[in-house]
Amino acid sequence: MYHAIVFFPLIGALIAGLFGRYLGARACEYITTACLAFAALLAWGVFIEGGHEVRVQVASWFTAGDLTVDWAFRIDALTRVMLVVVTSVSTLVHLYSIGYMEEDPHRPRFFAYLSLFTFAMLMLVTADNLVQMFFGWEGVGLASYLLIGFWYEKPSANAAAMKAFIVNRVGDFGFSLGIFLVFVLFGSVAFDGIFPKIDAVKEMTFHFLGHDWNALTLACLLLFMGAMGKSAQFLLHTWLPDAMEGPTPVSALIHAATMVTAGVFMVARLSPLFESAPDALIVVTVIGGITSFFAATIGLVQNDIKRVIAYSTCSQLGYMFVALGVGAYSAGVFHLFTHAFFKALLFLGAGSVIHAMHHEQDMRNMGALRRHIPFTCAMMAIGTLALIGFPFTSGYYSKDAIIEAAYASTRPGHTLAFLCTVIAAFFTSFYSWRLFFMTFEGPARWGAQGAHGHSAHDHPAAPAVAHSTMAHEADGAPGHTEGAAHDDKGSDIEPAHHSDVVPDDHHGHGHDLHPHESPLVMTIPLAILAFGALFAGLIFKNRFIGEGMDAFWGHALAHGPDNHIMHEIHEVPALVSLSPFIMLVLGFVVAFWMYISQPKLPAALAAQQPTLYRFLLNKWYFDEIYDTIFVKPAKKFGLFLWKEGDGRIIDGFGPNGVAARVVDVTRGVVRLQTGYVYHYAFVMLIGVAGLISWYLVSGFPKGGH
Repeated sequence: MYHAIVFFPLIGALIAGLFGRYLGARACEYITTACLAFAALLAWGVFIEGGHEVRVQVASWFTAGDLTVDWAFRIDALTRVMLVVVTSVSTLVHLYSIGYMEEDPHRPRFFAYLSLFTFAMLMLVTADNLVQMFFGWEGVGLASYLLIGFWYEKPSANAAAMKAFIVNRVGDFGFSLGIFLVFVLFGSVAFDGIFPKIDAVKEMTFHFLGHDWNALTLACLLLFMGAMGKSAQFLLHTWLPDAMEGPTPVSALIHAATMVTAGVFMVARLSPLFESAPDALIVVTVIGGITSFFAATIGLVQNDIKRVIAYSTCSQLGYMFVALGVGAYSAGVFHLFTHAFFKALLFLGAGSVIHAMHHEQDMRNMGALRRHIPFTCAMMAIGTLALIGFPFTSGYYSKDAIIEAAYASTRPGHTLAFLCTVIAAFFTSFYSWRLFFMTFEGPARWGAQGAHGHSAHDHPAAPAVAHSTMAHEADGAPGHTEGAAHDDKGSDIEPAHHSDVVPDDHHGHGHDLHPHESPLVMTIPLAILAFGALFAGLIFKNRFIGEGMDAFWGHALAHGPDNHIMHEIHEVPALVSLSPFIMLVLGFVVAFWMYISQPKLPAALAAQQPTLYRFLLNKWYFDEIYDTIFVKPAKKFGLFLWKEGDGRIIDGFGPNGVAARVVDVTRGVVRLQTGYVYHYAFVMLIGVAGLISWYLVSGFPKGGH
């Protein structure tokens, strides 16, 4: 059964990838979707059945000296949760993509990439050792590169794919160093060989970068560096918003429920290590808190519908790491589980909006869509309620538990994490309702009404703030314009005017646009995800964080003798428990006031605070800072090595230099070939004179006369 769950997506990927041109696009869609659906059914069966930890041997991978690595599946409660999340979301994304990608001529390749990604993710979550985990880790990195850059004819998509790949390599370098150090300390990379020996190495030190570190703390920090890259945490987050260049189903699969949660899963899987390295957990807590706050601030002013949801993902991942950092591992994984449903719902709902708007993504060119796509509107409303943690939705149970755990914790950094998560809850509510109001309510800012002039509710922004506009680049695939590769410089009320690069009918400007509801193949996945967004928290709360928690998790997650955080969250003050609800109400009120009651207010505030507005709109200028510190010096250094090192020195003294000297010598020799006999005789006399002179100076050889 476990073999089928893992390998059926690979079978689908191989069929679509190798035989897609012979089978046709429709057959590839059905085959890959059926393979994923079968794997998802098996995963749900395994999850509901539960049971003790199981180790399934697949093969002996390799042996190198003292290092022996098996290919095996580690099946416990944590694995079962991840199997359900990965296969369920992937199945729905496959089904949704049948409708969304209908016009794309390269569908077999797209579905092969989706299935390949799913297989790599399943390899990661079933790993029995760190090497197998790293194999899956790099596999999802490769697949994400292929999917983000799927429309390879778009320069912006290629740049986004490269950025994601390179930024993740930074984190993966730390992750690999962490694996090396774990092997040095424990003599094994298998989890069953690591966890029992933790107490023996808890006090060991390791000399690194001129300093003696606690060995476990250093190993955990290096491992967490990998999690920061894969899960887009503060400082290594810059790839995530640009990854929206990929098709919307890719955003839902990779950047909502699976790949970006790989770092959270890894820390949870290695929770026995982290629990014995409290200093490393402080770093996890602080980074998670900062990420939840800073990503939420950027989401406040973004105008691309997918980018708002992308920064929401980044912020929610911060929540998960806060939970892991304070020792509430089950709450962190519970939020991972619930977040998969409502965030995939929001991304796919955004894709339905984009589909209805002829691939328009700028919310300033939307509005009044509730009357035209009511089902999508209802699904987006459900996703929004779950995201902000409205009572009794799935986000309510998991998100509130994290905030309460951050308050109840006594570990250093918990106060910062608590304040950041509470403030982020307010920001999350605001930007979520801002997205909803700008998209579905207010006046229509599209079609003939939005193409040639502003409606009565549209107001130009101050020139100092909104002097330039956002231009979507033409997509490599017909009819697709996904994501903006550059910063969105317009106000958050004024509709953007698109460049002449894109034909008018791609965006619905210059003619009567009639938004339309998506086909059933796209709306059915929305309905299923909406059910999960509403009821997953209520149904599974007892298993994940309630009375049945200990029986459900078993030994899958670490809970040290001093870790009682999941019991202490029930003793926090009432105001702490109410704080998420207070924040979501305030966020709704402010968003309603600014975008429904007083629609002139956002542009006025942007004009009054241009510096702050630009700071948030340009994402805290991280891209510009990294470009100045890393990219430009690297390019200059590379150019120097090319021009001076390779060109002038290596080629100058090497192949090119030798060739040039040979040419010089041959030119001199050629001059001797005059064709006159007396010239040749003269040279011969010179040679004879030279030989006689040499013998006179050095003496005749022995035996000579």
